[in-house]
Amino acid sequence: MVVAQHPLNAFDNDVAALKRVLDQQTGPCILVAHSYGGSIIADLGNDPKVSGLMYIAAQAMDVGETQAGNGKRYPPAYKSLLHTPDGYDYIEPERFAADFAGDPDADRANFMANAQVPTANAVFHISIARPAWKTKPSWYMVDQSDRIINPDLERLYAKRSKSKTVKPPAPATQCT
Repeated sequence: MVVAQHPLNAFDNDVAALKRVLDQQTGPCILVAHSYGGSIIADLGNDPKVSGLMYIAAQAMDVGETQAGNGKRYPPAYKSLLHTPDGYDYIEPERFAADFAGDPDADRANFMANAQVPTANAVFHISIARPAWKTKPSWYMVDQSDRIINPDLERLYAKRSKSKTVKPPAPATQCT
């Protein structure tokens, strides 16, 4: 497994960051994404090295759709998105665990909340010209309690992409 880190400052830069990692691979790859990352793999997934796509509660827009537009059609439950004056978005740290990271323990969720990288708002307004899910096999994990992407929108994404739907694993038991 290889992980790509996205700069989150422009969609094309995020795709380029994943492409650099993909180019280093020697065989077929399955791209896995969560949330906004689904847009990135839907675009880069047309690369010949990509054999499939795995969406974990992720965006899987069709041609002409945007995340912002789909969010208006299927409103999410979160109330924590904050905007910076220079065009970036982030999740209010005090509400991060409730809206985005409900599974980790409180210390880990607090760390994640304060380590989050703001995302350029512009990435939520892009449209994918050729979504790879139209031609590549895909899997989709719908998060029934997702507060960032409406679970009804996730189900729509999974159905129309003809993704094999997988169930989320049972929550891990915390050890003390």
